[in-house]
Amino acid sequence: MPTRNLHDVFYPNSIVVVGASRDETKRGFRSIQKLLEDGFTGTIYPVNPKEPEILGLKCYASVEEIPQAFDLALVCTPAKTLPKVIEQCGKKGARGAVVLAGGFAEAGDDGRLLQEEMVSVARQYGVRIVGPNTSGIFNTHKNCNIVGFSNLRKGDIGLLSQSGNMALSLVTEAQANGQLGLSTYVGIGNESDIRFHEYLDYFADDENTRVLVAYVEGMKDGAAFLEGLRRITRKKPVVLYKSGRTSAGISSAKSHTGALAGDYAVSEGVLRQAGAVLAAKSDEIMSLAEALSLLKPLRSRRVAVLADGGGHATIAADALSESGLALATLSPESRARLAAILPPSAATANPVDVAGGTDSNPAVFAECAQILLEDPEVDGLLITGLYGGYGVRFSQSLTPIEMEASARIAQINNESGKPVVVHSLYGSLYADLRPAPLACIREAGVPVYDSLEMAVRCLQALAEVGEARSRTDCPAPAPAKRSSTFGQIVDICRAEDRTVVLEHEARQALADAGVPMTAKAVLARSPDEAVEAFRQLGEVPVAMKVVSRDIIHKSDAGGVKLGVSAVGAVKQAFDDILASGRQFVPDPDITGVLVTPMAPKGGVEVIVGVVRDPTYGPVMMFGLGGILVEVLKDVVFRSLPLTEGDARQMLEEIRAAEILNGVRGAPPTDKNALVQLMLGISALCTAFPEIEELDLNPVMAYPSGVGILDARILLDAASQTAATE
Repeated sequence: MPTRNLHDVFYPNSIVVVGASRDETKRGFRSIQKLLEDGFTGTIYPVNPKEPEILGLKCYASVEEIPQAFDLALVCTPAKTLPKVIEQCGKKGARGAVVLAGGFAEAGDDGRLLQEEMVSVARQYGVRIVGPNTSGIFNTHKNCNIVGFSNLRKGDIGLLSQSGNMALSLVTEAQANGQLGLSTYVGIGNESDIRFHEYLDYFADDENTRVLVAYVEGMKDGAAFLEGLRRITRKKPVVLYKSGRTSAGISSAKSHTGALAGDYAVSEGVLRQAGAVLAAKSDEIMSLAEALSLLKPLRSRRVAVLADGGGHATIAADALSESGLALATLSPESRARLAAILPPSAATANPVDVAGGTDSNPAVFAECAQILLEDPEVDGLLITGLYGGYGVRFSQSLTPIEMEASARIAQINNESGKPVVVHSLYGSLYADLRPAPLACIREAGVPVYDSLEMAVRCLQALAEVGEARSRTDCPAPAPAKRSSTFGQIVDICRAEDRTVVLEHEARQALADAGVPMTAKAVLARSPDEAVEAFRQLGEVPVAMKVVSRDIIHKSDAGGVKLGVSAVGAVKQAFDDILASGRQFVPDPDITGVLVTPMAPKGGVEVIVGVVRDPTYGPVMMFGLGGILVEVLKDVVFRSLPLTEGDARQMLEEIRAAEILNGVRGAPPTDKNALVQLMLGISALCTAFPEIEELDLNPVMAYPSGVGILDARILLDAASQTAATE
């Protein structure tokens, strides 16, 4: 349904409270009380057949007795009453209903049927349902607070949460901050009607929301959620905390990719790909939201540090480097300007240490900040040390000077378009404990943190948002086309009741999909055919591998022989491979042995794979490959279809990315060839949803081109169990 429908739900002009109560501990009382206290300007209709009035408002015996149409119903009655209540609300023209009760789909089959009945009635009358099993909603800009939270401050940070307690924690933190204001909050509940991605679209269009905070445990339609996330992050930042990070992953996986595709590993990759800023810790969520709501994204990762002590300057440099940010190289002109206003002992290279140059005149901070932000190599500024506390540390006479400096720094922040973040020893989370200069600079739009690491994390988030928006400029991948070659291979697999695409078939399919297959491979069905293949390939050293629907992990089965370089050795290797396979799996179906030239030396082993994630659909994995891939686990994930920007970011995101750039004199790998390989795999797997798992491991990344040493494709709807041990 159109997002506008949700706007009407969250900006109601009239609210019915079904199950209104005089009991101050009940939501039916607390919600009415908060609506009145917060100044809700619309009409409130309490519904309770046993009470004439509540808090001075006339009560109605039923929804049917309400004299006119209304926008929103807050339903506080038990689950079994809901189908009837929703029907009554629908007949009165209600746009939405917030259903608090539990006992629906989360409670078993009976609850599921009750939920389906309720939703069926709601859709019949066009009523949108929040919940059930929700903590409720509020909209501070409409003074519509039917959660019951106190002392809500109007602002531009939206909250979307699958946990009522987590929402309360975030609201409480915002209140303690003293500067953070909130817009709309929604407790997701069971997603019986309104789904996660629809809420994302609402917040994307909400003019009073600048940044969205989302606490996510799971979603019913992961692909739709990612699409909604991509839409909103093109407009505004999303800070997302994903719980359930220690789950075991896909236990039935048959490939390296599947074995490594644990829930959070996949979530982390695809959510970042869609533009979200992922909070690693719950206590950093609101700090990230604050920075993103106040500051523009970083244009690059080049940051300057302005410190009043060597210790904080060094710690800041370390933290920036560990966060993937870069210390900008200051121009000679900038360094000369700094030297002109700082003492000789000051460090004018980045990080800049004023070395006591501000002790008697904190206004120098503003002068230094202007010089740094005017440097074209600097795209952001971190101020760290005791800034804002000079009046506390030295003399109260310095406080007015710091006040002026704070106002000037905030002005420079706005004029330059380059974000400024302040870390201060006096920057307590609690606003009433902050010295006046820090309160001044925060009120003017520059965030202040008492943790240096948090200040750096916020700069990192500003960089992530800037990079995510630049990725949206990449052209969308062309619609995937189904290859007739692979279509025929799929048909053969189905006819033979197998899910394993044999390696020679996989290589044929990959070549047809435009994936570069540098080495020729020949299938031999007998020792003599193996010898003929060896001669056909030029009698160079070859690799020989078993081809069997029943043997997936060939090395484990003794089904691989490397460096075979003589006719007699080829025959012997053929016989040994078949004998080992038959010993590993009783009576295996062996098609033959694949003979390929040995790969040239000097490349980097990587892995490229695809697995069908149960939440997000097809996702690609990239990382270091070879036999230790499941030990090193240096891999990243992205959802399909893949853009060129996605592929290139994957190459840069693995921990060992420098290996691809060449180390200890080794030449860099051909990243363009890797990108084309990944895009070809993306196109193939997007066109053929039948592909359940795909593994290319190892792929040799050379200075020029790539070589696929092993290719494995598994189809869905398995009717046989392949040997994997």
